[in-house]
Amino acid sequence: MTLEWQLREVGKEAAADTVHAALAAVLAYMHSGSPGRRREGKELVRLLEAARAAAAGAGEWHVVRLLQDSLDYAEGRILRPDFAERHRLFQDGARSERNRDFVASSLRAMHEWLVAASEAYLRDHPGASAEEMLGHFRAQRADTGFLRASDDRPGRYVVPRGMAETSLWLERLLKSDRIDVEDPAAQVRRIATSPQALALLAADHDGRLILQAAELQRRTAGLRALRAVVDDGDATEADLQRALRGNHWIFGGRYVGEAARRRLVPGDEVDLPLIRADGALHIVELKRAMGLKRPLIRRHRNAWVPADAVHEAVGQAVNYLVGLDEHRTRIRAEFGIETRRAGALVLVGHPGLHPDVPEEEVAETLRTYNAHVTRVEVLTYKELLDHAERSLAAGGEPA
Repeated sequence: MTLEWQLREVGKEAAADTVHAALAAVLAYMHSGSPGRRREGKELVRLLEAARAAAAGAGEWHVVRLLQDSLDYAEGRILRPDFAERHRLFQDGARSERNRDFVASSLRAMHEWLVAASEAYLRDHPGASAEEMLGHFRAQRADTGFLRASDDRPGRYVVPRGMAETSLWLERLLKSDRIDVEDPAAQVRRIATSPQALALLAADHDGRLILQAAELQRRTAGLRALRAVVDDGDATEADLQRALRGNHWIFGGRYVGEAARRRLVPGDEVDLPLIRADGALHIVELKRAMGLKRPLIRRHRNAWVPADAVHEAVGQAVNYLVGLDEHRTRIRAEFGIETRRAGALVLVGHPGLHPDVPEEEVAETLRTYNAHVTRVEVLTYKELLDHAERSLAAGGEPA
């Protein structure tokens, strides 16, 4: 709703018919979904970019600036309170008094606490220097991330002193080379605020057996959820993407994480961007699994060969790699990601799509194809899952 209000204000500033038509297309798309809900996503961003281009073509640069704000808001780079106040989207066109009063009261409460805490510290340390007082508050700032709300004292909160030092030990442990845990900082907060978990970690040699068991349990649950989506004939590529997100370990120990941005090249958005241990990018192109509507392989003379669905997916991955090569310098400068050595993995289909063909025949057909293609590998979802399950059974990572 906030974006729609702003776009209608932009329409009042625009003069050219081409700009009005482009804005009308944006608003029509936003209202083309279910009643009461406004559509968003990549298509909305594309239409906003088209409107911005139309304004630039008409020389209406003030409208270009306004539409750039629209794009920034749609992609999450501007938060709603700032966006609404910047464009005076409230009914009376004035700034929000509620936002102003909230900021003022927060600042007042912060300063009142700071004065009280300083007085208390000086009572206990009458000869303290300014640097000692600053060190005291730095330690308190570090501990605020572990604030607790006691169940038996509603409305009261406690900041446990010294917890930051314990958390630093845990974070270093979780980031060690022999343990692979998603989001170490989040795990630190969870473990450090749990007395039971902390006691177990302290009793064990560096707590590694416990952490490894917890990670194994998490991976097993993630693999089970992914297999359910893969076996679902109605699952879309978006469903598969959600199931794989946060589980880069499934692709093997060569990968240390997922890139934060999926759109590195204008017009291209990769499904799953992985980062290898050497800092290079490896993209994963996702197609449907059991929901693939076309054959995975076909008979050609006396042999099985990949069908059109495979060739089209590989062609799409190759196009992504070409774009990454062409923008390599900018991507490395802006995002710190190396794409010169980038590769691609295409996940497509399932042997179950061909019940009359032995599973090994399907796998061998794709392996033969992979042997003759550079920078791109093709796997079925079943083969990926089987590799990951064997890895978990052996207590290691997929090869």
